[in-house]
Amino acid sequence: MNDAFRRRTATLLMAAGLSTVLLTAPAAADANPYERGPAPTEASITAGTGPFEVASVSVPGASGLGFGGGTIYHPKATGQGTFAPIVVTPGFIGPQFSIAWYGPRLASQGFVVMTISTNAPMDVPPDRAKQMLAALDYLTQKSAVKDRVDASRPGLMGHSMGGGGTIRAAAERPEIKAAIPLAPWDPDASLARPVKANTLIIGADMDFIAPVSMFSEPMYAELQSAPEKAYLELNNAGHVISYIAPNTTIAKYSIAWMKRFLDNDTRYDQFLCPPPKPSSAIKEYRDTCSLG
Repeated sequence: MNDAFRRRTATLLMAAGLSTVLLTAPAAADANPYERGPAPTEASITAGTGPFEVASVSVPGASGLGFGGGTIYHPKATGQGTFAPIVVTPGFIGPQFSIAWYGPRLASQGFVVMTISTNAPMDVPPDRAKQMLAALDYLTQKSAVKDRVDASRPGLMGHSMGGGGTIRAAAERPEIKAAIPLAPWDPDASLARPVKANTLIIGADMDFIAPVSMFSEPMYAELQSAPEKAYLELNNAGHVISYIAPNTTIAKYSIAWMKRFLDNDTRYDQFLCPPPKPSSAIKEYRDTCSLG
């Protein structure tokens, strides 16, 4: 083998190596910067506690705050960057403790979650929408954990009138990435306003306060501008199913929805598409299911 042949061979090998690097570089560049926590399983997404240890911060109600105070739950971990924020709001005459379980449950999966009190227990959906946005602004701009939050990826959740407020707030602020109205009640919730957040509506088949035929189903049908939407109807469940005590079905699909659309984490597609089938917990599930 002469020197010229050796030089040509070395040149070809170097070129092949460079091509390999160039071809594999985009894959590394395409890694999701928002992915938090280990790959999910059925066991991990239905567990009472996720992979992150959680701390909490109390926010007293104060004049000029814009909402009635609340509690912030956040992962203690400091080595995984910032986390998406979620504000959770109770329903009509509902105290903060009625939705308190969402805070640690969601935060332990890798979110900064604020459960709030409303200014007055009888505040109607338009007022609750304003308070949710005020709470979100406080969480991302003024709170003790604002540096732990990625303000570009906000999410909202609310029960009953808080669910109606969730839809209104998402319509008012197009930057909201994901919304989950729970048994939403609002006779005029966004029926003529575009909601651009990926929205999961959760209703209950035995809800006589906010019957799904009058509220959840029409609201779902009107979500024409949502990039992705889904409707989950709980089986043998009433209006207060999401209050006080944790509900595994609500938690599972809320976590999957927020992970997918706040963290852009496609590892959670498996729980959303293909859609879940009717079961003892789920009466019906509809969605656009265009993930991929």
